[in-house]
Amino acid sequence: MGQNVKHVLKVSLDMTRYEYYTMGTYNKKKDKYFPDEGLVDGWAGLRLDYENFYASKTFFDPSTNRRILWGWANESDAVQQDTNKGWAGILLIPRKVWLDPSGKQLLQWPVVELEKLRGHNVQLSNQKLNQGDHVQVKGITVAQADVDVTFSFPSLDKAEPFDPKWAKLDALDVCAQKGSKAPGGLGPFRLLILASENLEEFTPIFFKVFKAADKHKVLLCSDARSLKQYLLLLCSHLLNYLNILLVIALSFQIDHSVVESFGAGGRIAISSRVYPTIAVSEKAHLYVFNNGNETIIVENLNAWSMNLLVMNVPIKDRVWENPRNYKEIIKKM
Repeated sequence: MGQNVKHVLKVSLDMTRYEYYTMGTYNKKKDKYFPDEGLVDGWAGLRLDYENFYASKTFFDPSTNRRILWGWANESDAVQQDTNKGWAGILLIPRKVWLDPSGKQLLQWPVVELEKLRGHNVQLSNQKLNQGDHVQVKGITVAQADVDVTFSFPSLDKAEPFDPKWAKLDALDVCAQKGSKAPGGLGPFRLLILASENLEEFTPIFFKVFKAADKHKVLLCSDARSLKQYLLLLCSHLLNYLNILLVIALSFQIDHSVVESFGAGGRIAISSRVYPTIAVSEKAHLYVFNNGNETIIVENLNAWSMNLLVMNVPIKDRVWENPRNYKEIIKKM
């Protein structure tokens, strides 16, 4: 509690399996929460993640003065497939959560400890992509990777007009309308992840830039329809399109059936489940692609193979299994 404290009320809805939140103030005496003025307290409001993210929990880490968020991703394939696997659902990577300087939303980014899992690194820099160009990123295990990429473009002149009607739509619908394959002005430029060698399968994460009345806006989408599997379209919300200059940065993590994307400095997070049948393990590839007639520059792309976690390490000394040995336990603490 305090004058400079901001509170967050979050809800996980079983009907949608999404999480919504508002910024506001909690009155301890009245035991009541008051959303900040202008924020939507409902299904059209802010979301922690714009797709497969549910039932999250947080804890405060006092050693680093940060709050850590853990989310859950449900399956997106058929129930029978889950039954055959013998399990369903998976924890996503932990994220640091902090307050945007505007005080109007939360920011989140993968915890820095994930960098300890980074293995072999490959890079691209100053790679120009004209319309129709695509470049493969080689040298990493794409099925389990960590990628940071920054795109730039020489001009915003070719950005297409922004239709004011889109502001009233769910961005899912706009992503579906525009798609990643249709040629455009400034975009779509995209990353093709978990892609097969001949591009029969791929998951595109793509950007498209529009010119509105007073500023430029960018739409960030991830579209898994190319995988021939059921998966909802994923994208950022339209209420607060990302404001841009001439640079767009994105970070994403790939873990076989999970793709987590982070953009706009942590303002947008999109987690998805994908189930490739061809682009599996060493047969998974990564490409950068431009479908717009404005030249795109991959300023920097850093990609790492991610090492396996060290889990379930055998315990040699199991003295604590016997309650009578509590004195020995205390000595070891």
